[in-house]
Amino acid sequence: MDGRSYLREQGRWHWAEAVFWLAVAGAWLAFPDHLVLGTQILIAALFALSLDLVMGYAGIVTLGHAAFFGIGAYAAGKLGQQGWTEPISGLALASLAAGAVAAATARLVCRGNDLSRLMVTLGLGMLFFEVANKASGFTGGLDGMLDIVIAPLFGVFEFDMWGRTSYIYAGVCLFGAFLLARHLVRQPFGLALHAVRLNPMRADAIGIDNTRVLARIYVLSGAMAGMAGALLAQTNQYVAIDVLSFQRSADVATMLIIGGLGQLYGGLVGAGGFLVAQDTLASVNPVYWQFWLGLALILVVLFVRGGLIALLRRLGRRLARRPKGAA
Repeated sequence: MDGRSYLREQGRWHWAEAVFWLAVAGAWLAFPDHLVLGTQILIAALFALSLDLVMGYAGIVTLGHAAFFGIGAYAAGKLGQQGWTEPISGLALASLAAGAVAAATARLVCRGNDLSRLMVTLGLGMLFFEVANKASGFTGGLDGMLDIVIAPLFGVFEFDMWGRTSYIYAGVCLFGAFLLARHLVRQPFGLALHAVRLNPMRADAIGIDNTRVLARIYVLSGAMAGMAGALLAQTNQYVAIDVLSFQRSADVATMLIIGGLGQLYGGLVGAGGFLVAQDTLASVNPVYWQFWLGLALILVVLFVRGGLIALLRRLGRRLARRPKGAA
C-alpha cells in the first residue's frame, strides 16, 4: 500500500465514530439534569485533544499546557468584562491570543530534547501562573475574574445555569476542532509528525524540518487549548486562577493517558471517564475520594495498556475474529 492509499484508508470514517458523536449529541436529551457536568467534560475533552496533538503525535512531553488554557480563559473573560460580549468572536480572539503566545514560545520549546522540553514547559506554566497572580488588577489574582458578561448565542440562546446552551456550544466547538485535528493527522503533515516523533535524526536526514513541523503543531495545539479555556470562561462567566495551575496540566495529561496517547479519541474518552469518576467518587465520599481515584488510575496504567481506546480496539478485534454461532 502506497502513502496516498494509506492516507485515504486512514481518513475513512468508522461506524464506531458515528456512534460516538451520536452519543455525545444524544446526551443532551438523555441527561438533561447533568448538562453542566457534560459541558465540563466537553471542554476538558477539547483541552485533552489539544494536548494529544503535541504529546501523542509530536512527542513533546509538556507539563505546562495549562498556560494556553489559562490565557484563553483570561482573554475571553477580559473581553466579556470590557463589553465585547458576543461569544463566537470572543472565542476566536481568545484562541488567537493563546496561539500567539504559543508561536512566541514554540522555538524555545521545540528545539530541545525531551528533558529540556519538559523543564521549559513546566517553567512557562509556573511563570504565567505567577504573572496572573501578581497582575491582580487585570486577572483578579486569587479572587478570580468576576463580572464577565456573555451575550446570548446568536442573540437568542442564553447561557443558563442548567447548561442547555453551553452543552451544545461546547459540543459544536469540540466537533469542529476534532475535524481539523483528524484532517491534519491523516495528511502528509501527520506522517511527518509521526516520523519526527519516532526518529528525529532519520526525519531530518530525509528532508523534514523537525523544528518547523513541531512548531506548527505546537501553535495549533496552543490555540485549541486557548479555545477550551475561553469556553470555560464564557460558560461559567468566571475565571479562577487555577486555570493556569500545574494541577490543571497534570489532570489533562492524566485524562490523555487514561484514554490513550496519539489516538484523537483517547483524550475525549479519557476526559469523560476522569470527570465522571471524579464526580461519582466525590459524591460517595467527599473526604477520601482522591484515594479511590488514585487507585483507579494506577489500575488503569498497570492493566490497560495503551489506554481505554486501545482496550476497546482489542476487544473489537477479538469479537470480529470470534466464529459465528459461538456461545
